Amino acid sequence: MAKLVLGNLKKTDIERRLTIPSKSLGYFPPLRGKHTVDFNVEDESARVWKFEIYSRNKKNKYLKPVITKGWRVFVCSKELQVGDRLAFYMEEQKTGDVKYRVEVEKAVSWNSFSS
Repeated sequence: MAKLVLGNLKKTDIERRLTIPSKSLGYFPPLRGKHTVDFNVEDESARVWKFEIYSRNKKNKYLKPVITKGWRVFVCSKELQVGDRLAFYMEEQKTGDVKYRVEVEKAVSWNSFSS
């Protein structure tokens, strides 16, 4: 299973959309000449989420891919906050299909250590 994206969430990631590094775009479902593509992602509890990747036109030097549709529902459902870590994984199935997974690691709050 290949790890595609790993990072700490920022304010924009929580409030609007998840920015994906351009170099990781090739590991997600191909855009095939379009600006968007929908794909399903399974979380650690086996719930399937439907996301949409949006990327600028290939004529533009900077593609700036982002996950838009479905992202805010995921953020709210998981109660994600700035600093939480997120990892996407891709696994090729024996059938040739590709399965995507997402894992969330909550940031440690120093308030939880107070007595």
